Amino acid sequence: MDILNALVAFLNFVFFPALAYGAQLSLGALGVTLIYGILRFSNFAHGDTMAFGTMATILVTWLFQAVGIGLGPLPTALLALPFGIAATALLLLFTDRAVYRFYRVQKAKPVILVIVSMGVMFVMNGVVRFIIGVNDINFSDGQRFIISARDFREMTGLDEGLAIRTTSLITLVTAAIAVALLFWFLNKTRTGKSMRAFSDNEDLALLSGINPERVVAVTWIIVAALATTAGVLYGLDKSFKAFTYFQLLLPIFAAAIVGGLGSPLGAIAGGFVIAFSEVTITYAWKKVLGYVLPEPLEPDGLVQLLSTDYKFAVSFAILIVVLLFRPTGLFRGQSV
Repeated sequence: MDILNALVAFLNFVFFPALAYGAQLSLGALGVTLIYGILRFSNFAHGDTMAFGTMATILVTWLFQAVGIGLGPLPTALLALPFGIAATALLLLFTDRAVYRFYRVQKAKPVILVIVSMGVMFVMNGVVRFIIGVNDINFSDGQRFIISARDFREMTGLDEGLAIRTTSLITLVTAAIAVALLFWFLNKTRTGKSMRAFSDNEDLALLSGINPERVVAVTWIIVAALATTAGVLYGLDKSFKAFTYFQLLLPIFAAAIVGGLGSPLGAIAGGFVIAFSEVTITYAWKKVLGYVLPEPLEPDGLVQLLSTDYKFAVSFAILIVVLLFRPTGLFRGQSV
C-alpha cells in the first residue's frame, strides 16, 4: 500500500507536471530550432513572441467570455488560440519585413542578427507589458480537474490522491497534434520540402528555383503558431505574466541545444530532458521517501536538492555541460 502511495505521489507531483512542462518547452524549442535551421540565427525574442501570442489569445478570450461564448468544460482560450496565432503571425511578418530583412539582404553575420533579435525582444516585452500589465493573470476557465484528489482517494482507498488537471491533458493532446502536423508539413508538402532544402543548402535551393522570401514567410508563420500554442498552454497550466516568458527563454534554448539545434526531433527530446531535470531536482522528496523507507530511516528534512527558485539554474547547468562535451546535442544538430 505504501509503495502505491509513493507511486501516486510521484505521478502527482513529478511525472505529470514534468510531462506537461516538457511538452510546452518542446513546442517553444521547435520554434527556436526552426529559426536557427532555416534563418541561420538564434532568436532571443522567442520568449516574448510567446508572451505576445498569449496576450492576444487572452484578449480574445476575455471578449468571448464577455459575450457568453465558451467551450463548456474546456478553456475558452482554445477557441481564441487561432486568433492569437494570426495576430502573432502578422507581428512576426511585419518584424521580418521592417527589421530582419534588411540584415538578411546585407548578408549580415549571425551574431548581428542575434543582437538585433535582442532589441526586438525588449520592444515586444515593453508592448506586452504596456497593453496587458505586469500582474499574474489566470485565464483558465472550464472544468479544473478530470479527476480530483478527493475522488481518487475515495475510489482507491489510498492516502494519496491523484489529481489530473484538465490543462495538463489539453497540453499533451495539443502538443502531440501540433508536432504531428509540423512533421507532416515538413515531410509531405512541397513547401515543407522546400524549407528543408533551404535549410540543408541555401545556395543549391536557390539554384533549384525555391523562392527564399516565401520560405522565410512560411517559417515565421509556423514559428508564430508554435510560440503562441506553447505560450497559451503554459499560461493555462500555470498563469500568464509577461516577465515569466522572458525567463522561459533559458530553458527553451537549453532544450533546443541539448537536443541539437536545427533538429526538430532533438527539440522535442531536449524539452523533456530539461523539464524532468528541473522538476526532479527541485522537488522535495520527503513525502515519497516517507512511504518507501522504514520508519527509522524516514528523512527529517525536505530532501530537496535545490529550491524551486533556482529551477532555471538547472537548465543553465545542463546547457553548459552540453556545450562543453557535446555541442551538437543529442541528435547531432548544428554546433553552437
